[in-house]
Amino acid sequence: MSQSSTEIFIRNFEHGDMPLLGELYRSVTAKENATFWWVGDEDNWGNVYCAFEDGKMVAKGQVSIINVVPPGRSKESNHSIYVNLKTISEREHDMALLDKVYQYLFTRAHQLKEALPKEYGTILCVGNDSEETANNQFFIKKGYLPLNSLYRMNRDLNTPIPDLKLQEGFQFSYWKMGTTSEESDYLDIEAEIWPDTPLGLNRLTEYKNNKLWTSMVIRQTDAIAGGLMAWQEEDYGVIEDVFVREPWRKRGIAKYLLTQALKYLKSHQLEKTTLMVLTTNKSALTLYESVGFYTDKEEIRYFTKLN
Repeated sequence: MSQSSTEIFIRNFEHGDMPLLGELYRSVTAKENATFWWVGDEDNWGNVYCAFEDGKMVAKGQVSIINVVPPGRSKESNHSIYVNLKTISEREHDMALLDKVYQYLFTRAHQLKEALPKEYGTILCVGNDSEETANNQFFIKKGYLPLNSLYRMNRDLNTPIPDLKLQEGFQFSYWKMGTTSEESDYLDIEAEIWPDTPLGLNRLTEYKNNKLWTSMVIRQTDAIAGGLMAWQEEDYGVIEDVFVREPWRKRGIAKYLLTQALKYLKSHQLEKTTLMVLTTNKSALTLYESVGFYTDKEEIRYFTKLN
């Protein structure tokens, strides 16, 4: 249902739109559990589309390649591109407005797909808070199917952090992945852990550009047994890609890495950190709770095949 008869104009985001974007952001996030993507650096604005009406930004959508499958994986693997589409709060049920912006996102997603390796398929995905029912319904009506759901878990860094010891024979270190070869080594391991949603070099580069970014690994001799990444977003910390490889599991490695990440983020005067975990991953939920994380929100993800 369209709620306006005035003309809507859609174009890519520009410098002068910042004040209007701020107004849109405040309107969307007035609902506490909204998933809103910021526009990023100027080189990303070709992926950002804004809808204007009577001089006001009434909607914004953007699209981004999230996972790129490396060579040699199963032919059933899929690259993933994600969209984020939001309107001002009073127009969240305006399906005509959402659809106008979505058409630009869909076209752009197909353009981005053309740059991805052709040996795999590509899925177009969206992730929203479970309480964003109107937005979720829009994508369901578009034919999107359930993909998965994740909990966002928080941890107060002002509460005590366990002081753990590593088993003998393991070495902890920070790893800056300073060379192309080291990045490749990391991505190979990452794809081994998450073969369905490998990170890819572009996404790794985005992570490394975040404030306070670091990775931490535990090695046995020269072999990497486990690792994670941590950085700062806004005024809080983020922990991502927590993994332990198969031969080294159930030795306290993940728990030790998490405590080191918590201490690192706390040492930079941050008061809270967050991470995402699949709602079905009971062992990970238990692990994170054991070091003080608690469940905050649930994000539901949907997908459609990009043919």
